[in-house]
Amino acid sequence: MANHKHGKRYNDDFRKMVVDLYRSGQSARELSSEYGVSEVTIYAWIKKFNPVELEDGSSVTPDDYAKMQKEMLKLQQENEILKKGYGHIRKKVTDNDITDFIEQEREYYPVHTLCEVLGVPRSTYYQSLTFSISKQEQENRQLTKEIIRIFNDSKQRYGAPKIHHLLELAGYHVSLKRVQRLMKKANIRSITTKKFRPTPSKEKIIERENILERDFETKTINEKWVGDITYIHTLKQGWCYLATVLDLHSRKVVGHSFGRTMTTELISTALRNAYETQQPCEELIFHSDLGSQYTSDEFAFLITEFNIKHSFSYKGSPYDNACIESFHAILKKEEVNHVQYLDEYSAKIALFQYIEGWYNRKRIHGSINYMTPQEVENICRNIS
Repeated sequence: MANHKHGKRYNDDFRKMVVDLYRSGQSARELSSEYGVSEVTIYAWIKKFNPVELEDGSSVTPDDYAKMQKEMLKLQQENEILKKGYGHIRKKVTDNDITDFIEQEREYYPVHTLCEVLGVPRSTYYQSLTFSISKQEQENRQLTKEIIRIFNDSKQRYGAPKIHHLLELAGYHVSLKRVQRLMKKANIRSITTKKFRPTPSKEKIIERENILERDFETKTINEKWVGDITYIHTLKQGWCYLATVLDLHSRKVVGHSFGRTMTTELISTALRNAYETQQPCEELIFHSDLGSQYTSDEFAFLITEFNIKHSFSYKGSPYDNACIESFHAILKKEEVNHVQYLDEYSAKIALFQYIEGWYNRKRIHGSINYMTPQEVENICRNIS
């Protein structure tokens, strides 16, 4: 694979959305882990786009605000532990009851915090784990815990094959059938479903050159991009629209834009964001359908400005752009079909979190050897 060395780039839409998420309650550490941006960079964005002001007119530094949030999070965790723990504890309760509860909640809270709040010595808890359980039962419990962790990390989107693959990567020697059996016993099922999407109105279409010709093979990133628009429904504004740009090599969504109208500006913003972030230096092909936005003079000017070759699907041939159609199908099955968005802004935040936090950085793909799109891009850029 070719090497493309440069620092990470982020467009303003990305920066502002991260700042909005910070202001909505997520910590800088969480955002750093979720989107691969250093905490220092996040604080710089906060200072640039949204300094923190208090109700009395005074202000605090991002560092002070982050410390306050961390302390509030700790207090919130302690409060939740007390509510959950003592809801199970009565006057007469054995050490086993308490340690079982700690074992159940350790996925969500640190063991030392659980023990401290519940008044249990850590030694009591750890000794309880040495009780003899059959080897098979012990393995099944551990496997089920890992299955639940992977399942929840995927926001309930992964089925048995992907969970099985990740278990093997983690060093577990287990069959797919056993994973399926344990998932069934734990009542775990992938949430992905299919749903109706509206069909755009038919227009008179003029054929244009199809450079791609369904040749989706690539050697590295930024050789072939594909773009399309999909519909997202909201309660207040009705149908909104998501324009995306996908790199065929990494399967990464390199650019996206969301709005209430399906305009040329929407797809232009998605392409600008992709170009600004990726900075392609080799010859690049961008493939789309023959929609009026993609065939407009305004978009053709932008394509020329970026020195990109524009390829178009043949009339009535959806398979020419199958990869971006596949992404939109995944987006609907894993996210959109399970949520009713209030308005454009709430949908925009949720889609940003899905694309940038989940799909690009965490979701493994069978078509790219069970790697994430960001991992494939990092290999191409020789970034460890």
